[in-house]
Formats: sequence, C-alpha cells, structure tokens
Amino acid sequence: MRPRFRVDRVALVTGSARGLGKASALALAREGATIIINDLPRNEAVAEATADEFRHGDLSAEVALANVSDEAQVDALIAGIIARHGRLDILVNNAGINRDAMLHKMTDEQWQQVIAVDLSGVFYMTRAASRIMRAAGRGRIVNISSASWMGNIGQANYAAAKAGVIGLSRTAAKELARSQVTVNAICPGFIDTQMTRGIPDAIREQQVAKIPLGRMGQPADVAAVVAFLASDEAGYVTGEVINVGGGYVL
Repeated sequence: MRPRFRVDRVALVTGSARGLGKASALALAREGATIIINDLPRNEAVAEATADEFRHGDLSAEVALANVSDEAQVDALIAGIIARHGRLDILVNNAGINRDAMLHKMTDEQWQQVIAVDLSGVFYMTRAASRIMRAAGRGRIVNISSASWMGNIGQANYAAAKAGVIGLSRTAAKELARSQVTVNAICPGFIDTQMTRGIPDAIREQQVAKIPLGRMGQPADVAAVVAFLASDEAGYVTGEVINVGGGYVL
C-alpha cells in the first residue's frame, strides 16, 4: 500500500490497545510511522496482542505501558521513548474514560476520575512531549476531544474534561507554533466503540437518528483524520477543532 501522507516518524498513541486508539495507531503505521502502543499496565496482554497484530502485518509497533493520569508514569514513558528512539515526533492523546451520572448523583470520585484521565492526562502528556518537540523544532500533537464538549445529559464530568481539551489544544497551538509544533483537536461524534456498545439499543437508535449522514461513525473515520493531522502535509494546520461525526453537531 502506498502511503497517502508522510508520517515516517516515531508516534505515540495513548490508550491504543483497542478501539479508537488502535484504529488511529493502525492508520499511522500504514502511513509508515513507528508506533508506540500505550495503555494501562493492567492491559498489557491486550496491548502486546495489538502490537503482534501490527507486526504480523509488517508494521512497526512496540508497547510502552503507563497510566496517563500519573505524572511520574508519563515522564518515565516519554523518557523511555527518547532513550530507545532518540525522538518523539507525533503524540496522539486518545486515552479516556467515562463515569456517567446525573449531576445531582455524581460522586466526587466519578468527577475526579474522569478529569484525571481525560483532561489532566492530556496535559501531562502534552507538556512532556512538547519539551522534546520544542527542542527538535518540529512535532505533531493530536488531541481527541468529543462532541460531548457541548454538553450532554449525564456527562458533566466528561463534557467538562473534553471542553478543557479544546482550550488546552488551542493554547498549546499558540505557544508551540514558533517551534513548528502543531496542535489540533478532533471531536468524534457517535462512534462505534466499546464505550458506546454498552448503550441500550433504543438510545443508540435515537442518537443515530440525529446524524445527518444516517449512520454511526467507525473508528477508521476518526483515524483517517488523525493520520492527516499527524502528517507533513498538515504542517500549516494548527489550533483547529475538527468534528468527525457525520454532521452530528451541525
């Protein structure tokens, strides 16, 4: 397969043992990137299986485990990549969780867990990677936000975190532009992932009915945009927030 975009770089995708992260890592690998598959230490077996799947397809992949909500683990993760490869060119902040509950029933723990992973984790990863990329004078950071940033019933924690990712992305884009590091955010809509498969069928049908293109999105739909934003061809695109939801937020 002839690559569409040039991404022959070292790329770290967080939360990439499965789902949207795996699809994004696969898209980058097919474009020539050396992929660092990251997930939680407890998901090591799944992450290694994903890496093996990539390698069996003659794609370059390795595993680096870390909890992105733990600052020390993040710093160790980045240091390990630099020790092994001497560079980090692409960061895709995909790792995320949800702990849905109505606002009046949401516990402090549910709030803090989501903010820790979905917002603080993006901050820790972006901060650590930006230091490497600034010194190199190049880099691509792609942050996965969500259409839920606009507000969604039962998701005060998730919506707040994903809105924060947009603000963080735009600020980082302004700060890092002089170093030729681009930062963009993607807002997936209703995508067929493990997270959405647990939704009751009736609610899924209601959500699909709101999508102008008339179907749920697939991880590959989002991954294609990740691959472009990570490429050399997207070098003049920064600070953007791209909705990938079939018109869901129109």
